[in-house]
Amino acid sequence: MDGLGVVAIGRNEGSRLIRCLESLKTHLPHTVPIVYVDSGSTDNSIAEAQKRHVCVVNLDMSVPFTGARARNAGFTQLMATHPHIQYVQFIDGDCELLAGWMEQAVSTLSRNPALAVVFGQLQERFPKASAYNQLAQLEWTVPVGEAKTCGGIAMIRAIALKKVGGYNPKLICGEEPELCIRLRRQGWKIRCIATAMAIHDIDMYRFGQWWIRSMRNGWAIAQGADMYGNAPERYRVKEHISGWLWGAALPTGALLTAGISRGMTLLALIAIYLLQLFKIYRYRQKRGDPASDSFIYALFCMISKVPQAVGQGKYWLHKWQNKPAQLIEYKSQA
Repeated sequence: MDGLGVVAIGRNEGSRLIRCLESLKTHLPHTVPIVYVDSGSTDNSIAEAQKRHVCVVNLDMSVPFTGARARNAGFTQLMATHPHIQYVQFIDGDCELLAGWMEQAVSTLSRNPALAVVFGQLQERFPKASAYNQLAQLEWTVPVGEAKTCGGIAMIRAIALKKVGGYNPKLICGEEPELCIRLRRQGWKIRCIATAMAIHDIDMYRFGQWWIRSMRNGWAIAQGADMYGNAPERYRVKEHISGWLWGAALPTGALLTAGISRGMTLLALIAIYLLQLFKIYRYRQKRGDPASDSFIYALFCMISKVPQAVGQGKYWLHKWQNKPAQLIEYKSQA
C-alpha cells in the first residue's frame, strides 16, 4: 500500500487507544507511517504509542484542543516526513481498524480520481450494553453511495485536503461535515462503500454523558447554521429550527401558559410530542430497523431536543460574548 499514511488522534483513550494502535500494526505493512496526535492526555497514551514505535505529536496546550486541530497537526507531520503520501486514513483513538478496509479504500480512491473521501461501515463494539451504545450503532448506519459528508474515520486524498486548507481548527465539533462542504464546492466527491471499516467504542453508560454529547451536537448545529445557513447548502438550518422549536419554544410556551389553560397546554404538548415520536418511530421502521431499535431512537431523538437547544444557546451566547469555544467532553477515561 504505497502512498498511504495514517493519522490517529486521541485524548485519554486508555485501553481503547491500545486496541486502536494494535489494529493498525496488525492490518498494515510496517512501511505505512503512523502518526498519533495526543491532545493533552493525562493517562499513559503517549507512552503506549511510543512503545509501538508510532510517531507522536503533542499538541501545544496553550491553544484550545480540537479534533480538527489534532488532525491537521497529524497531517502536517505526515506530509513533512513522507511527502509522497497520496491517501491518509484518519482514525480516532476509540476505534479499531478492521482487516481488509485499507485495501478496499485505497482501491476505491485510485479508481475514482474525482473522489476526495471514502468511508465504510462503522460498528459499535457493545451496542447492547446500554441504550446510548445502541443509539450510536443506529447513528453509524449510513446508506452506501455518494454522500454529502463523512465522519472522523475516513480515508482522504492528500491533494484534496491540501487544496482546501485542511480541517477548520476553530471548530470544537462538526469539523468533518464542514470540511466536506468545502471539498464539494471544489468539485470533489465523497462516497460511502459497503466494506466494514472499523469498530467504534463509545463506552457510554450514563444519561449525563449522553446529555453532554447531545449539547455538543447542538453546538455543532448552531455553528454550522451560522457559517453556512445562508449559503446555497442551507446547512443545518432545518436542524437548528427543530432544536429551538422542540427543545425550547414549545415546552417553554406550554409551561408559561399552563396556569391560564388549567394544564391544557401541557396535555397538548405531550400529545404533540407523542405524535412526533410515533412519526420518527415509523420512519425508522420503514428504514428496516427492528421495533425496539426504532422506539429507542424515536424516544431519545425527542428527548435530545432539549440538550440540543441548550447547546445551541451556549454557542450563540459564546459568540455574543466573544468567548473562545471550549472542548465539550463526554467520555470517561478508559
